[in-house]
Formats: sequence, structure tokens, C-alpha cells
Amino acid sequence: MATPVSVITTDRNVPLDKIRNIGIIAHIDAGKTTTTERILFYTNRSYKIGDIDDGTTVMDWMEQERERGITIVSAATTTFWRDVRINIIDTPGHVDFTAEVERSLRVLDGAVVVFDAEEGVQSQSETVWRQADKYKVPRVCFINKMDKLGANFTGTVEQIRTMLGVTAVPVTIPIGKESDFVGVIHLLKMKAIYWDQDKEGTKFTEKEIPQEYVEVAQKAKAELIEKVSEHDDILLEKFLNEEDISMDELMAGLRRATISYKVVPVYCGTSLRNKGVQPLLDGVVDFLPSPVDLKEIEGVNPKTSAIEKRQLVAEEKLCMLAFKLQLDTHVGKITYARIYSGTINAGSYIYNTRQNIRERIGRLLIMHANQREEVDKAYAGEIVALVGPKKTKTGDTLVDEAAPISLESIKFPEPVISLAVEPKTKSDQEKMGTVIQKFLDEDPTLQVKFNHDTGQTIISGMGELHLDIFVDRMRREYKMNVNVGQPQVAYRETIQSEVAAEGKYIHQSGGRGQYGHCLIRLKPLARGEGFKFVNAVKGGSIPNEFIGSVEKGIKEAMDKGVLAGYPIVDLEAQLYDGTYHDVDSSDIAFKIAGSMALKSGTQKAGLSLIEPIMKIEVTVPEDNMGTVIGDLSSKRAKIVATKKRGDSTIIDAYAPLAELSGYATRVRSLTQGRGIFYMEPSYYEEVPKAIQDKIVSERMGNRN
Repeated sequence: MATPVSVITTDRNVPLDKIRNIGIIAHIDAGKTTTTERILFYTNRSYKIGDIDDGTTVMDWMEQERERGITIVSAATTTFWRDVRINIIDTPGHVDFTAEVERSLRVLDGAVVVFDAEEGVQSQSETVWRQADKYKVPRVCFINKMDKLGANFTGTVEQIRTMLGVTAVPVTIPIGKESDFVGVIHLLKMKAIYWDQDKEGTKFTEKEIPQEYVEVAQKAKAELIEKVSEHDDILLEKFLNEEDISMDELMAGLRRATISYKVVPVYCGTSLRNKGVQPLLDGVVDFLPSPVDLKEIEGVNPKTSAIEKRQLVAEEKLCMLAFKLQLDTHVGKITYARIYSGTINAGSYIYNTRQNIRERIGRLLIMHANQREEVDKAYAGEIVALVGPKKTKTGDTLVDEAAPISLESIKFPEPVISLAVEPKTKSDQEKMGTVIQKFLDEDPTLQVKFNHDTGQTIISGMGELHLDIFVDRMRREYKMNVNVGQPQVAYRETIQSEVAAEGKYIHQSGGRGQYGHCLIRLKPLARGEGFKFVNAVKGGSIPNEFIGSVEKGIKEAMDKGVLAGYPIVDLEAQLYDGTYHDVDSSDIAFKIAGSMALKSGTQKAGLSLIEPIMKIEVTVPEDNMGTVIGDLSSKRAKIVATKKRGDSTIIDAYAPLAELSGYATRVRSLTQGRGIFYMEPSYYEEVPKAIQDKIVSERMGNRN
């Protein structure tokens, strides 16, 4: 994991308006990490350009990342451009690691969204864009790979506008494309920029716009002014009166419109060929917000439930959000946190409002990927790593105990696929629980259950790659020998109708007995709503101390399932009546009664299996389209649309995950190696009756 090497000391005496907390987000293979590596090089944070193919990237530091050429965990770093401190989080593009994007966007003030100039807006582009929408993160776009065959700047800008529904305004436009791409025209400066002085792109030349591009540039500049003016009252009056708008006025208007999510500035270039990154850096500084622009954050007082606000300044009381946990072989557990307000000193105590505990901050670290720099104090606006907290989890709010506030936590998607893991030796068995708990602390999208019938540990995650990395890390980092089963789809059970049910547990064996009795109503909820427990007991028919026991019994029975042993979801349980015994009633009796009521009620309500449905995008040569669509139809897929992109056809569809095992290989086989397959979880849907009966029969046979 991380090494104890210290990085270059960071100048942290920076005013708040000179700080940018940004993330780099995109579809897989759009060039996020390559772009980040160029940013670090051009800002003198790294002395040479990291290369993914050579495994020399700064941000992709894990062995598995360098071997596979993908980003798996988000990595944080700090650098400077034009005296502005830029805190950067480079996020994964693969959908299996979407939690890394989710938790990063939760604490960032702005984002750079990278697009492939030939591929345009892809499925994961839309997913990360919606994630940024959820947290109202202002962003700029970078259309990368302008040197690639089929690069289409205008087409990609139009896709951003139509598919993402935003006002995208180019700030730079390309000079040439594909192999003829040589530079950009900066529309604010109305200058042509060429990277013609060194192959690493550190120096560039500003020249007059070539004559053949003058008309195109003037038209694009006019459109930029018009679009920004539409969303800015100050500029609109000047625009309507046909008055000149200066470059400073236009930049100020574009900044206001970007921060208020009304306009998205667009830049272009090719990170791999070292062209176009410096204007993008200018865009981050000029148009993305500082903590000063965002002014305040809102939360809830955990004691009074009243809405409270914190100004994003160092003079306020301390308020931080823990957004990521990482295990470090040298210092143990590291907690990444965004400091929204106040200051914190190494050696001080913080209060965790969600868990109602005090924890000590032993050390404070500024991270640079897997390197770190120790500091004595940290301030509002910074992203820091804390060493010391033992019980803090992802999404917890950490504050000054004298001024508690709870910020909105982070919600993560449910796993869709499972894997059985068995330790090979007794020593592996003894340490398995400890190792798995460490991974669960790190990754909130992992879930673990122990199957008492088979003695297997069942790991659930977001995809086959997600689980593959998990097993690989167990073997490498913890030297564990494990047997691994085949990936299994994470089916769920749900009820079909509303029913009333009873659970009564009476046990006499001499001496004190056991007595618990409850009456519940079960009601189906909409997909994705999970579980809701309602206490509707009146008149003390069940004492308050046993209400929680009934809920616990219901939850445990739901986890074990009734129809085929899969967890029951999307259900409301209302406890409305029951009876108790003054002497014999106990927590365990009411817990068992709750479990009995749940099992009885679900059988009366009728149970059905639901399965994860994946949104899929298959890119194939036009000649193979019919064959691939026919094959998808045989896998219970619903074809949504087909669209042309160059010589290829993109097939958008939804299909059950159960039908897609090994489908990437299948697509390559059907298209002579030219097909590309992408999928991400979308929703759960009821399994057809014939398939459900087969699954239930097989499951019950295995359990017997």
C-alpha cells in the first residue's frame, strides 16, 4: 500500500478564494488519469510524465491498477497553478468502482468531465454526470483525444448539450483534427495556441488565428457571448444594447454562470500528445468555485433536529465529512476528510455525530496519491487524511463537540453479484474475519454474509471485476490462500400484496419460560425503497423495550429470505398489536416472534424473485448489428435504441445480469474481435415465473 516517503512540502498559507477542490470524472478509457498526470507535470508536482502503459503513473499507484491500466481507487493530491491551490481527486471510470466517484463528488466543489472526442457521450459519462448533478457540482468539460481517428469536436459538444441537457459553451476550439490536430483557438483571448516547442508540451506559442479559421472563431466567440449573456443579467443588458463586452466582463459572467450550474465551459485537446491541458487548468482556476463562492454548508443539529448552517471559513467551528477509509501498512487506518469549516490540530479530539463518540486525531496528513506529508494543523477548504480515528466510517460528520452538526451522509448502490470464498488452511480461516472487516471499512459497496449451511463466506459487490480485485488483494496484501466459487447473481425476494400476520413464541422447559407475541402488517414498497419499520402499538400492549426486538427479528428473517434464501427487500412492516407476560417475556422471545410473523406473513403475501437488470451499450461494426441484436434478444434483452457512430453501430439495451456472464468474450467472438461491451446496474425487475421456479428448485435442492 502506501509508502512512508514524504512529498514536496505544500505551501498551505493560501487564502480561501485561492483554493479549488476538484475531481476528474469520466467514462472508462476517456483519459482521466492521463489528463491528471499531465496536470501534475505542468504544475511541477511531478518531475516526469507518468505513463499508464509503462505503469509509471503517480495517481494509479496500486499494483492492480498498474497491471490492468485502470483506476480502481480514487487518489488525492495537491498542486498549484497561477498561485491557486488545486486539490485533485482522480476517480475510477469503471462502473464496478462507482462508489469511489460517489463519495468523491460528495466532498468536491467542482469537477472536470473528460470525454473521448471520437466516442462522445458514453453510458458512464451520463452516469457520472448525474452523480455530479445530485451534489450540484459545477463542472468544466475537456474533450480529449482530438488526435484520434474519428475525433469529432462539434458532434461531442452537441451530444453534451442534447444527451446531458446542459448549455455547453466552447472556450477553446480545435485547429485541425485527428493526425492534423496541432493546437487550439482560445475564444476569450482570440488567439491560436500551438504546442510546437517541445514534445512534452511544457511550452507553447500564442499566435494570430490562421486566416482559414477566423470566421469559425468569430462565430464561436459570438455564440459564447450570447449563451453566457442569456444566463447573466449583468451581461444581458449590454448584449441586447449591442454594447461591447470586454474579456474581463465575459470571464466574470462565465464564472457566475458556471458556478450557478447554468453554463458548462468546454475545452479540447489531447492529453497523451501533450496539447490543450494548460488552457484547461486556466479554466479550473477561472471558472470553478472556491469555498468562498459556495459560502456555506447546511446540516442538522443532532440534538434538536433543527437545520443549521456553517460558513466555509477557518473562523467557524470545526465541521468535517469523512468520505473515504484506506488501510495503510505503515500507519494503519487512514480516514480522508473534507474540512468545510474551522481548523483542526494534530493530537486534538473530534466528535462523531452519527456514532455519538469522541475520537482522537493522532496525525494529520496531506496526501499525494500514496505519498504523504505530515502537518500540525489543517484548515477549512482542505482535504486531509486523519490517522487515529478507530470507529469512524465513510459518511460520518466530525465536529467540535461544543457545536454539533450532522451533514448529509453518502448513499451507495446495492451489490448485484456475489462470490463464495473459502479459506484453504486453518490459519487463513482464523484471519479471514479480520481481513474482510478491513475491506468492509474501506469499501461501503462490499457486503459479506456467512452461509452456515455450507460454511462459505459470501462476498457481494458491484461486478465481477470488483470481486476479482477484492480476492486478488486478499491474496497479495494479506497472503491469504482462498478457494473462490463462480460469481452468482444477487437475486432478491419481495412480497406481492399487503397482509396481516401473527408471530407467537411460547416456550416452557421448567423454571422461567419464554413468551413473545406480535401482530404485524406487511406492505410492499416501490423498487429500491428497502425496508421500513413502523411502530403503531397503542396502549402498551407490547412494552417499549421489546419493540426493537421485534424489529430486529423481522430484519434477521428478511436477511435469510423465505422463498429461496435471498434477502427480502422493499417491504414495510407495521407492528400494531401483541401481548406479553410479566415474567416470561424477553428480548429473545419477541425477536423470535418477529421472525415468525415475518415468515408467516411473506408466505401469505406471495413472494417473488427480483433480479438486477443492467443497462448495456454494445458497439459493433455495422455488418454485425443483426447478429448481435439477435443474440441479445435470446438473452431476454430489451433493445432500446441503435445509433451510428462512424462505421460502428451502438446498441443500447437492458438485460438481466444472469444472462450476461462472459458476454464481453461473446461479443468479441460474434464480431471477429471488433465489438466493445459496457454495462452498469440499472434497476431490479421480477424474474419470469418459469425461471424463478427453476432457481428456487435448485436453491432448495442445494440447501437440502
